[in-house]
Amino acid sequence: MTVETILLFLRIASGLLLLAFLGVLSWLLWRDYRATALEVESRQLKRGRLIVVRTDGLPLKVGTHYPLLPLTSIGRAPTNTITLNDTFASGEHALLTLRGGQWWLEDRGSSNGTLLNGYTVEEPTVISAGDVVGVGRVDLKIELE
Repeated sequence: MTVETILLFLRIASGLLLLAFLGVLSWLLWRDYRATALEVESRQLKRGRLIVVRTDGLPLKVGTHYPLLPLTSIGRAPTNTITLNDTFASGEHALLTLRGGQWWLEDRGSSNGTLLNGYTVEEPTVISAGDVVGVGRVDLKIELE
């Protein structure tokens, strides 16, 4: 085997390695682009809303609606997405999140608990359209689009 043959073999091997590297890099860039495009598309979709169906004498009006965002916090503190002026609601009472295409409800350690269709939520629970979430003296019906 001559030196020229070995050099030719090394050139061909390095060329193939370069092509393989560029192929893997292209595939990774396409995969990241596709994931980003899907994320942007999902953020543009309408999520739904929460409609007040019961207030038990609070100044909040039945029929008031709030937009349902991918991360919606409910409670008495002004930092929440939905602020309820209710002494029975904790500062950070409940959290609604969109994960894997499903809506989840979780209690954030509130004093009076969070209800889902009249039952206490003890762990993150999947919710659907028509469910009623109870926070303090307020009931909110979920409408998904």
